[in-house]
Order: sequence, then C-alpha cells, then structure tokens
Amino acid sequence: MTAPAPALLAGGSAAGNYLTFLLGEEEYGIPITAVREIIGMLPITPVPSSPPEMDGVINLRGKVIPVMSARRRFGLPPSEPHPHNVILVVEGGPDGVLGLAVDQVKEVVAFAAADVEPPPANQHSAGGIVLALGKSQGRIRILLDVGKLLVA
Repeated sequence: MTAPAPALLAGGSAAGNYLTFLLGEEEYGIPITAVREIIGMLPITPVPSSPPEMDGVINLRGKVIPVMSARRRFGLPPSEPHPHNVILVVEGGPDGVLGLAVDQVKEVVAFAAADVEPPPANQHSAGGIVLALGKSQGRIRILLDVGKLLVA
C-alpha cells in the first residue's frame, strides 16, 4: 500500500504535517501519513548484492522489512551509533513498507501553504527527492518526497 502524497498547492508547494528527523545537523521531513511507526534500532541482517544504500533487513514482529540508510542515500558519511538512532517504518517503498534508518527523530510540524517553497531548480534534475522547503521556528526543513526517496 502506497502512502498518499501531500497535497500539492498552488506554486507546486506541499503543505501538511511532517515528521522531522536529523541526519547530521540537517533537519528533514516526511509526510506523517507515510509513517507507520518509529522503532529503536534492531539487529540488521545484511543481504548480499543489495544496493549500497540498503543496510539489510530486520525482523519486525515476524515480518521481514528492508532497511535503507538515509545517510548513505544522501551520500553522507557514516556516523557513530547513538541511542537516538531509530528506524522509521514507512509506507511508500517499492515493496510497500520499508525501514528508513535516521540519526534522530525531532517532532511533527504542520506546514501551511505560506510556510513552504519549491526546492531550488537544480533539485528537479537530482531525482526530485526534495518536495519542498518548509519554514518553521526560524529554521528551514527539507521536505522529502517519500516515493522517490525510498527507491533505491
């Protein structure tokens, strides 16, 4: 089952509720409607011949879930394991459900149409992973297109 995409508003921006998370010092957001659950890190079993951004699979209550490293997906260097590291179980991957390993979950933020702007023009040629830039609390959060993010 694929999660619904946030509604695109005039000007191509997306408003709605986003779960924000950290990768290093940057804050990203994915539509809350795509998040099935947030779990602590579990043992990840590597799968031979997987794409480089795939960590492997986890056993989540008897169901095998593939796990993608958000850091590797964005070309970031690995970081030391930390108690705040979590896996976001999200809907919208090629097989329906996928785990997204992130550094830390921050909060749920509601972005109104006035709070979002389209990504820079060069982002469209990079696979369109960035859906919009959300402005809130004096910060910019990078809002991601889950469907494009989860395609390895």
